[in-house]
Amino acid sequence: MKIDVLTLFPPMFEGVFSASILGKARDKGIVGLNTVNFRDFANNKHNTVDDYPYGGGGGMVLKAEPIFSAVESLWDPAQTAAPKPRIILMCPQGEPFSQRKAEELAQEQHLIFICGHYEGYDERIREHLVTDELSIGDYVLTGGELPAMAVIDSVVRLLPGVLGNETSAVTDSFSTGLLEYPHYTRPVQFRDWLVPDILISGHHANIEQWRREQAILRTWMKRPELLDNFPLTPKEKRWLAELELKKNQPDSSL
Repeated sequence: MKIDVLTLFPPMFEGVFSASILGKARDKGIVGLNTVNFRDFANNKHNTVDDYPYGGGGGMVLKAEPIFSAVESLWDPAQTAAPKPRIILMCPQGEPFSQRKAEELAQEQHLIFICGHYEGYDERIREHLVTDELSIGDYVLTGGELPAMAVIDSVVRLLPGVLGNETSAVTDSFSTGLLEYPHYTRPVQFRDWLVPDILISGHHANIEQWRREQAILRTWMKRPELLDNFPLTPKEKRWLAELELKKNQPDSSL
């Protein structure tokens, strides 16, 4: 996979792209991670990439031409037979980013991220260039760099060969539709707290059943809306209904 990031601040990505899982994935040749300063594509002597909005108003607007020129330097349909990359605008108005979206993007060959600043983007960037608009939450940051880093990390870790244990990405929270079950490691007893007996029983079928029950329980307690479309068995539905009744009792400890 190839990932390009259009940004005014390439140094922000140097540590992120060089360390930990992303750095190892790049070193292995699994992913190419590249930053492009779109100020280099400004067409004026002051290298400005923003201007005042037509119609007035506060703030500055990111100009269309530097962004179009930067993207066309990375992918020109007239000079390449490669399929069009997914061109992703990081924006508070965008589609809420999710694990399902990460899995979708992980199937692509080429991603281009656009990290904006100022008041907003010239609307022609949205209308005629980007393929996706993504948001990582209902809040506003100073720019699109941090959201782009989060999305890139989420996508790259799904690529084959990136994680040491290939099952890790499959069993993560949200990958299964549930929050992840509790994990324990050595020692068996830490202070007065013990690892659940079932996890050291060696009975793998019972362990898998326990983990599913714990994942369902944790999801029900923390993110119940995730269960709305999750394929629960009739037995699990009855169990949750009983928990709901117990929860609503005045002396409930749930």
